Amino acid sequence: MSDMTGNLIFYVLLLVLPLSALFARRLPLGRAAVMGLAWVGIFAVGLLVVGVVNQNQWLVSGTRALFYGPDQTVVGSEVRIPMADDGHFWAHATINGVERTMLVDSGATVTALSTGTAAAAKIDFDTLSAPAVVNTANGTVTGQSATIDSLKVGGITATDLPTIVAPEFGDQDVLGMNFLSRLKSWRVEGKTLILTPDHM
Repeated sequence: MSDMTGNLIFYVLLLVLPLSALFARRLPLGRAAVMGLAWVGIFAVGLLVVGVVNQNQWLVSGTRALFYGPDQTVVGSEVRIPMADDGHFWAHATINGVERTMLVDSGATVTALSTGTAAAAKIDFDTLSAPAVVNTANGTVTGQSATIDSLKVGGITATDLPTIVAPEFGDQDVLGMNFLSRLKSWRVEGKTLILTPDHM
């Protein structure tokens, strides 16, 4: 499930609550319809504000916790990422100042970005390079080489990080081994992924 789809479902469920309460009160149909439209309007404005504030990412901490599990934490210099209900680790990252939730995939040789994220983060493509190939958990993907100026996960920052951008990723962004290999260590303890920076 994509970030946007998951959050839209969440907001629809929130909208159903007041609407169901209106019908439960057995108000006259005309009055219930007016109040229902008012609630729809309130939620539409709210979604618009969230979209603008989050640069169309539609992701706030409450919905992150709902769909990806508890937020990551910083303990000392380490970043701790709890396993989500889907069995994956999702890192809350900032790519050139743009917030994204990225799948941590040790099977991916290179960090991979969706075309939407690349555009939002103003990623510069290496137009002189041949198409790049990356191995992911879902197979081999060919895309365009690029470089991320700054990628932050908690207090850990990687600069000039090579990446690959391809439409095949849909709206999924992947944190690959070329980021993990820059760390002093990374390990899984129980259901927590622990990232330790090489130097702080």
